[in-house]
Amino acid sequence: MSTTPTRTGHDAARATARDRVRQVVVTLSEIACVLGTLVGIGLFGTRVEESSGGSLAADATLLAPAGPAFSIWSVIYLGLAAYTLWQWWPPRAADPRARATGWLAAASMLLNAGWLLVTQQGWIWASVVVIVALVLVLGLLVQRLAQAPGRGGPVERLVVDGTFGLYLGWVSVATAANVAAALVSSGASQQGRGAEWIGVAVVLLLAAVVAAVQRRVGARWAVAAAAAWGLSWIAVGRAADEPRSVLVAGGAAAAAVLVVLATAALRRPGHGRRPG
Repeated sequence: MSTTPTRTGHDAARATARDRVRQVVVTLSEIACVLGTLVGIGLFGTRVEESSGGSLAADATLLAPAGPAFSIWSVIYLGLAAYTLWQWWPPRAADPRARATGWLAAASMLLNAGWLLVTQQGWIWASVVVIVALVLVLGLLVQRLAQAPGRGGPVERLVVDGTFGLYLGWVSVATAANVAAALVSSGASQQGRGAEWIGVAVVLLLAAVVAAVQRRVGARWAVAAAAAWGLSWIAVGRAADEPRSVLVAGGAAAAAVLVVLATAALRRPGHGRRPG
């Protein structure tokens, strides 16, 4: 007598068990992310802008976005909570996109919480390592979304593609700002034209990197919107706050425009982009 039906049943049971483990890990990671956020806003610890000796404040470096830029975290955190609920929805437990992204989503939440805890200790270079790992995880996650187009309609596009697109775009800018903060805290000078031109070069390089990432992940407007948002607030910060630099402000504004234009160009027919 054939054992194929039995094997099939066992395989299905194992797959269901793996799905349940993934769902639980994502949920626990979301809880850790929320707790880390409460530390980062100062409820249980020191606010991010006051931690690490003030190295991460909005007026600490030439590449620091102005304060209002960080309001995007509210949208991202809401999206992560919605994603956590979405992946529990019965039809989504075995969804290919949930399976492709769940572990990476959990890793991104834990890295986010880890970054906040590291900065509490004043370990600025350790925070660079964590945020680089975070942006790599998010890049792989969004690439997987491009490889497995969603079929859940506008809600899924908003909760999954929108959330992680914004997350990736913003963290890309935050990574550059974090590196700048680490360098300045280690004694790098940001005085004079030379430092300003380096700042301009960095924001333009960042725009090029985001465009390259967009080519790989399907030219997503959420990525472009968040990256342009961050770059625009760097421009505002340098135009209106210390350390002032009209040069860096202009470069950051130009970089924001370039991100949007590159995304629009990549979305034109003939570029082979995937939906999203």
